[in-house]
Amino acid sequence: MRVTDRDWRCEDPKQQLVWAAATSEALRVLEGKWKIVIIVQLFAAKAPLRFSELERRVEGVNQKMLIQQLKELEKDGIVTRTVYPQVPPRVDYALSPMGLALGPSVEALIDWAFLRREATGGMPADQ
Repeated sequence: MRVTDRDWRCEDPKQQLVWAAATSEALRVLEGKWKIVIIVQLFAAKAPLRFSELERRVEGVNQKMLIQQLKELEKDGIVTRTVYPQVPPRVDYALSPMGLALGPSVEALIDWAFLRREATGGMPADQ
């Protein structure tokens, strides 16, 4: 079902449960302090990023956590990992087609964050 086809006024409890389950599933894939930040950085780069560049772009993350989050994103089909057989080893990360499909959702989330910031008098979400 496409978003434009969805009737949010639907009063069918079964359909509402389906939407809630789908939302929970999506949030499970994206949960974690760093996953959205990683995804946004990969969108912003518009090209695959080496691990070290991604580490620089995701301010505040430690190497162990970045590796863990990237592994989870790869397992869930959001990120692709390409290893080049060279010395020293080179590893690139990019958004998969499923990750790229998050584009409209990420844009909507950013728009919502700015809308919320305006509504709360310019306060960022963490204050």
